[in-house]
Amino acid sequence: MTEKREKKAVKIHEVVKWPDPILLKPGAPVTVFDAKLKKLVEEMFESMYEAQGIGLAAPQISISQRLTVIDVSFKKNPEEKIVLVNPVIIEKEGKQVEEEGCLSLPDIREKVTRAERVKVRAQDVNGEWFEMEGTELLARAMQHEIDHLDGVLFIDRLSRLKRDLVIRKIKKQIKNGEW
Repeated sequence: MTEKREKKAVKIHEVVKWPDPILLKPGAPVTVFDAKLKKLVEEMFESMYEAQGIGLAAPQISISQRLTVIDVSFKKNPEEKIVLVNPVIIEKEGKQVEEEGCLSLPDIREKVTRAERVKVRAQDVNGEWFEMEGTELLARAMQHEIDHLDGVLFIDRLSRLKRDLVIRKIKKQIKNGEW
């Protein structure tokens, strides 16, 4: 007798866009490590892939918690999937300037200065603490996503002039019903 298992559809969360207030406030620490958290992490990965991203922070899906998922391989290497719960950057080194985008700021891309290497201390989905390092794109993604958990967007890292130009462009798109 063969057992038929149906794969349950994973919920895809909508990514909120700037100027949603949830993006501007720090997320609350995660304190419960249970099946619900594991399910949310799975939903976050699928939501991120659906939106064509390599990182997604919980506030971007209207959940104000210190939780982020990252996959700089974009599904090519399952071992590279990273879950950071309550992450903190404990070391930074060097400098890189590269173009960044954000799922909460669609079609906006600007050059941002970030550390070349970072070391992060975080918890996994079971609440176990660990440390990991990232360089180049991974370091950039870690910094970008942890910024989200602190209520900071990449446009906040631009010069005032650049930031004002980006915001003006977005406000015009909102006014025209294009955002």
